[in-house]
Amino acid sequence: MGLDNLLVGFQVAVTPFNLFVAVLGVLLGTIIGVLPGLGGANGVAILLPLTFTMPPTSAIILLTSIYWGALFGGAITSVLFNIPGEPWSVATTFDGYPMARRGQGGPALTAAFTSSFVGAFFSTVMITFFAPILAEVALKFGPPEFFAIQLLTFSSFVGLGGGNPFKSAVAILLGFILASVGLDNVTGQLRLTFGFIDLMKGFDFIVAVIGLFGIGEILLSVEEGLHFQGAQTGMNPRVVLETWRKLPRYARTFVRGSIIGFWMGFKPGGATPASFMSYAFAKRFSRHPERFGKGELEGVVAPETAAHAAGVAAMLPMITLGIPGSPTAAVMLGGLIIWGLQPGPMLFVDNPEFVWGLIASMYTGNVIGVLMVLTLVPLFAAILRIPFGILAPLIVVVCAIGSYAVHNSMIDIWYMLIFGVVGYVFKKLDYPLAPLVLALVLGDISENALRQSLIMSQGSLAIFFTKPIAAAITAVAVFFFALPVITPWWRRLRGTSPTPSGH
Repeated sequence: MGLDNLLVGFQVAVTPFNLFVAVLGVLLGTIIGVLPGLGGANGVAILLPLTFTMPPTSAIILLTSIYWGALFGGAITSVLFNIPGEPWSVATTFDGYPMARRGQGGPALTAAFTSSFVGAFFSTVMITFFAPILAEVALKFGPPEFFAIQLLTFSSFVGLGGGNPFKSAVAILLGFILASVGLDNVTGQLRLTFGFIDLMKGFDFIVAVIGLFGIGEILLSVEEGLHFQGAQTGMNPRVVLETWRKLPRYARTFVRGSIIGFWMGFKPGGATPASFMSYAFAKRFSRHPERFGKGELEGVVAPETAAHAAGVAAMLPMITLGIPGSPTAAVMLGGLIIWGLQPGPMLFVDNPEFVWGLIASMYTGNVIGVLMVLTLVPLFAAILRIPFGILAPLIVVVCAIGSYAVHNSMIDIWYMLIFGVVGYVFKKLDYPLAPLVLALVLGDISENALRQSLIMSQGSLAIFFTKPIAAAITAVAVFFFALPVITPWWRRLRGTSPTPSGH
């Protein structure tokens, strides 16, 4: 039955007009993904009015193609300039940027785009065959389960991060403090605003990331002395083929990243924690964890596979339950309602051509996307040949435009500069930026899930251990938190000395 429906969907998706719409969407999305501060959700929201006169299937294909393009585009600036174009591209900077600085921008981009395609393809296959079953599982997730998932994400940084667990915990706490600035969603009270009206809306995540990574990196480069020669990328089609030959050795990373991404993706806000979690697991299970953060190809493969798997999986709860799995899916949900469609299980019965046309377009859109970005890899990689002395001011200007575009507010540019100094200090003191960024993104979501859970249980923490799904996830999270304490004790028990990095 599923295959018959999919064939009907492909008949809709491969019409000349819908293919043209998909190509246009991927191109626009890639440009949107490259521009820091715009993002997939903003891009889809800006272009949503263009779809009102289009047939609903063509309209959703355009919007989803913009989304796929933004997912691909987010990796480009992460690898080349250490500026994540999207929240889920932050983890890609850890190894992608060091590779680019070594003249391996081409292989890093090839690995990123190929991993993205693999993750997206995995999720699309899963959606095709398991949509009804997974929709039932998602219905069982309430606030306790959501909080347990967030706890697992943070604990994986402390337990599996591989760095100093104390520094990771400090970074997470600082991220939570910054996330709590502004209006309290539950009580409506102002928190940590100190009488400044501008602080009422809190710190926007995109502004913080642009500052921490983009401006922070520029400050470090200036301190080390401006290098007026560009980095040699040595990019040509042979580099793509050589990188493809290396990728099969990371088969386990692809599979693990795809599963983590899909699992995290069909719950709200899954792409960003999925990319971080996949990176942490890849580092933990690698034979050479010390190479991570210095330009390891696997460090690009892991987060990109998970981020794309999660990005595609976020569409599942939207079409089956009417619950958006990501901000972009939330914008698309508004589009469905405007087009006169009712999201939810009845969508499969009342509008099968629409649903299966959308699912088929996920296959065609990702094939078009990966072919397009791989064709343009030499162009993207060539950007690095521009001398740093010219490139640095341009990057600062792009960062400032991206920060200003978030709320059309000058104060965001000042926030960006402050976060740039924070990023510089963190790097000088060897504190990890990723846990800080993650806490800033998930702080509000985690806090709301915790408070809703405590309201449900009248203040009892037992709710996280009495519900089976929440209990299992919380138990794993607690284990990860305890891992830095358990590991040295376990080594002593086995009669092996701790690793030299522990001294």
